[in-house]
Amino acid sequence: MKQLLLTLSFLFVSFATLAQPVGYADKILGRWDVTVQGSDGTSFPSWLEIQHRTETSIMARVVGHFGSMRYATEATYKDGQLTVKVPKQYERQPDVLVFAGKLEGEKLVGTVQDETGATVNWTAVKAPDLRRTTKPVWGKPIELFNGKDLTGWKLRNNSHGNCWSVENGLLTNAARCVDLISEQKFSDFKLHVEFQIIPRGNSGIYLRGRYEAQIQDDLGKALDTLRMGGIYGFLKPNAAAMKKANEWQTYDITLVGRRVTVVLNGQTIIENEEIPGITGGALDSNEGEPGPLMIQGDHTKVLFRKITITPAK
Repeated sequence: MKQLLLTLSFLFVSFATLAQPVGYADKILGRWDVTVQGSDGTSFPSWLEIQHRTETSIMARVVGHFGSMRYATEATYKDGQLTVKVPKQYERQPDVLVFAGKLEGEKLVGTVQDETGATVNWTAVKAPDLRRTTKPVWGKPIELFNGKDLTGWKLRNNSHGNCWSVENGLLTNAARCVDLISEQKFSDFKLHVEFQIIPRGNSGIYLRGRYEAQIQDDLGKALDTLRMGGIYGFLKPNAAAMKKANEWQTYDITLVGRRVTVVLNGQTIIENEEIPGITGGALDSNEGEPGPLMIQGDHTKVLFRKITITPAK
């Protein structure tokens, strides 16, 4: 009987393997830059990565409209149909987001439910590698904040009116505001920022408008990708270099392709690590294009006294 069970188990595994031959999912493997068409007529960026779990099964991780990267609870690719299920995070509904799609040429296309429960369309293109073969040659530093007014900046939207201002030479926002975007766009750069957060404060700086370097009152807390110094949801700082709230702090961030080095208050906490994809709240998922600097303003008050960027030539 035991031998019969072993034989049946072997046959079951063999048939399962034959049902999904080696290489069956090769065309969909990798990272995808996703754009979701909302039911209100607007679109928002998302991100998807598909990997092998075994030679005959796949696994996936997703970044949605907001929040951090999530691992799929289920991912299948059968008869040309992709299904990726991820639990909700900050979405009001549904409880499980189901990305259903298929290949059309070089793109993935499909449907997913939005927060209203409506079924909406999404499309995805392969994310670029952004590998650099030569070291950057740096240009001249640019002062993005002039210490006087909002010249060179624009609001992400007008939902909270003119909620950014300059007070006593400091760039700051109202307690409930919107994101602030630089009018200039950049590819590779070095960034120097001097900032201050309030107790229990929460903000962030989006590099190219796509990758959030977290700003948060996290002194004394465990290091995590969601906390101060992390690239939100992806990269964890290797040391606790943050200061207390209401103290001036500095970020020195170098971004070359996907490679980022983060120095917080003079201490290197992330060194030449790869950012896999966009983080929640990004402006878009067009990773191959230059992008602006974006300051998160929709959480709590934050103050800046210097924002200097040195672009690569």
